[in-house]
Amino acid sequence: MNAANRAEAMDWIPVSGFRLRRAGVQFDAVRVDGDDGRRLADWMEELTGGDPGPVVAEANGRRSVYFLVPPGSTTHRAWPRGVTRLNADAAQVGYVPVPALRGRTWPLSWRFPPTGPGRFVHSLLLRSTATELLVT
Repeated sequence: MNAANRAEAMDWIPVSGFRLRRAGVQFDAVRVDGDDGRRLADWMEELTGGDPGPVVAEANGRRSVYFLVPPGSTTHRAWPRGVTRLNADAAQVGYVPVPALRGRTWPLSWRFPPTGPGRFVHSLLLRSTATELLVT
């Protein structure tokens, strides 16, 4: 699959800048703020041989890190304190900032860009790694 076909199949990625996407449609997201989010991204990179799935990092404010996981995979499970789940649960509506693959997207950037349609962060691996990092 070439880059043009991949981009068409992932039409939730904006062509330029960044956009807010409603969680629970193409993906859910797990947000971890600050240094904990960056450490979690590092652990996930190590555990997956450098390809944890799509992860967005924010450079200002809370310095949040967003792990994009399959839709519906963050509900009905306990997550550790320090994790914010963004999904389409009836009790909440969440939006996730998604940067373009190239160009000016500050304050957002892809820590790990998406590699293909349907390829997301493995939610159970993320949950167990976050639990280990944030609880101990």
